[in-house]
Amino acid sequence: MSSEAAGVDLEPSVVRCGPVGHAIFRVARLHRMIAGQLLREVGLHPSQELVMMELWARGPLRQVDLGELVGSDPATVTRTVRRLEQSGFVRRVPSPTDKRSMIVEPTAVSLALRSKVEDIWSRLEQSAVGDLTEAEQADTLAILDRLERNLAQATAEIELDCSDCYVEDQADI
Repeated sequence: MSSEAAGVDLEPSVVRCGPVGHAIFRVARLHRMIAGQLLREVGLHPSQELVMMELWARGPLRQVDLGELVGSDPATVTRTVRRLEQSGFVRRVPSPTDKRSMIVEPTAVSLALRSKVEDIWSRLEQSAVGDLTEAEQADTLAILDRLERNLAQATAEIELDCSDCYVEDQADI
């Protein structure tokens, strides 16, 4: 007799207790896995491309400002920038106006990656949306935006310091 036939519930409690949260976890995990595979083609790890996209779009930035833009704490952004610098994708120079600040700027080597990274994000987007119509994509974005607002409100209510919640554990990057 199977467990199901014997009345044993095989569904993990996480699925019963939080089906939306579990779905978000599964989607995020798959998205990061595919992103990692695609980004390896250009020598980047997941979340490093977000730093690079900010630098490509905005030009040189103070490291502290870069961290705020990608939603990362100072220690994490320092590790990320150090790894990007070791790979030759960014350069750090002291700020001419604030001796305590470092300016992070993209290198010529990284500029050659820009179109490839944008193509990777387009491919990743297409993998995610698949055959969703434009209306379904708009609905999905609206729902995700609402979920993000709900979670941001929850962080305020439980006094959670979520300054580094945007990019979780960038030690992997």
